[in-house]
Amino acid sequence: MIYKSDIMSLRKDMEEKIGQKIIVRESPGKRSKPLEKQAVIEQVYPSYFRVKFEENERRGSYNYTDIFTKSVEVQVFDGESYTKLEPPAIISKKNRAAEEYVG
Repeated sequence: MIYKSDIMSLRKDMEEKIGQKIIVRESPGKRSKPLEKQAVIEQVYPSYFRVKFEENERRGSYNYTDIFTKSVEVQVFDGESYTKLEPPAIISKKNRAAEEYVG
């Protein structure tokens, strides 16, 4: 289960990367090759982020849940190399309740 706090954490991470180059890799299905495109993170919103693709100057958007479900993979360019953007680890409901309990 993906919690709102997980998405907020990923959004905050993406917000810090606005303007950075990324590679977006989409998983189209079992029989097709993954689509890989270079882009720049333009803006982040509560449930999705917008990118501008370098090859054709078009814009696209992706949901944060796409990253959690691995239907979209994002690699961020840090000036020297690309590093995979890892979403926060999803904690089970049972473990989350134990973690949030302050007794």
